[in-house]
Amino acid sequence: MEKSMYLCIDLKSFYASVECVDRGLDPMTTNLAVADPDRGEGTICLAISPAMKSLGIKNRCRVYEIPKNVEYLKAPPRMRRYIQCSADIYGIYLKYISKEDIHVFSIDEAFFYVSPYLSLYGLTAKELAQKIMADIKVTTGITAAAGIGTNLYLAKVALDILAKHAEDNIAFLNQELYRKKLWRHRPLTDFFRVGAGTMKRLCRMGISTMEDVAFAEEDLLYRMFGVDAELLIDHAWGRESVTMEDVKSYVPKHNSLSSSQVLLRDYSFEEGRLILKEMTDNLCLSMMEKGVAARSVSLSVGYSYETEIKPATGTVSMQQAENSYMVLIPYLLNLYERITRRDKPIRKFTITCSTVPEMSYRQYHLFSNDALLDRDKNLQRAVLDVKQRYGKNALFRGMDLLEAGTARERNTQIGGHKSG
Repeated sequence: MEKSMYLCIDLKSFYASVECVDRGLDPMTTNLAVADPDRGEGTICLAISPAMKSLGIKNRCRVYEIPKNVEYLKAPPRMRRYIQCSADIYGIYLKYISKEDIHVFSIDEAFFYVSPYLSLYGLTAKELAQKIMADIKVTTGITAAAGIGTNLYLAKVALDILAKHAEDNIAFLNQELYRKKLWRHRPLTDFFRVGAGTMKRLCRMGISTMEDVAFAEEDLLYRMFGVDAELLIDHAWGRESVTMEDVKSYVPKHNSLSSSQVLLRDYSFEEGRLILKEMTDNLCLSMMEKGVAARSVSLSVGYSYETEIKPATGTVSMQQAENSYMVLIPYLLNLYERITRRDKPIRKFTITCSTVPEMSYRQYHLFSNDALLDRDKNLQRAVLDVKQRYGKNALFRGMDLLEAGTARERNTQIGGHKSG
């Protein structure tokens, strides 16, 4: 009997399944796509139902990519509803597994260390998975799939490559079965943590399968991928040293807070300044709420799809860690003007703040206006208090009323999508 056993459970086509169930429809036989109708044919479908996937339509496709001869329902996103449903399903998990042995990977996927529970319940790992999946189905109407593995990686791969195509939506892998069933599987991007860029670099070396990776010259892999080669080699052999205990005890050395926005139309350079100010304002409030301050800020400006120009990127370090809008905005505006092309339309912004805990003391400078800075911080605290009590749109800056502004609309969204 295997010493360690893990489950990885995924809620199939989660957003689309929730929409089907709420309408009294079967996701397995109903064609439904979750997409914002206000964003036009070019918007990405957040999810499509399993019935649409069975027609060969790719998940996360754009609306215009759905064949015209396919009849389907279009459901606007309702992020608050999905979060609530995910929380309800987490409650189901807690009926069987302690929270210390659960790692929530995403809104629709979670890992479980189940070894201690098998003897407790007198069940095999597959029987326990079936029991949890049946409970989810009866309680919520959502169909789940499960990967079972002797380590976290194998559970994830069993789910992604095998379980989602199995008749009972369950698959098991140990190292021996992994090498037997998946060593020659293509494409490599089906494997966890292997992106398109990694696959292209491996293909240039004549490596197209995990078996090829396993027997490749290690020095060559390390020269190409650096320390990441160790993980790639381990995964090629089906090894994973990280345990659930490691996941739960992990504390990152560095923290960051970021905000990203894809604009619904092309913006000019001047309009982009407004978006940057709005996003900085929200980030400063978020940092104050979390009790952290930025020690450096990075900006990425993505241009219109038609330009095919790489995003402009840059980073600037702060004189001292701060979360004041008055302090951060000059840094970001200066960075924006320095890296951004004025003659190209803009479609995306990403701001990332490398953060540290906000200190209870401040280093004073001879020429700094500390009274003005204190006033700005007190104002931010007051604004944050009002927003927390009465909603994000209870207070906003005058600039948010400008035609190009997006802050008020985004304040009604969750994750950039309608909350429902």
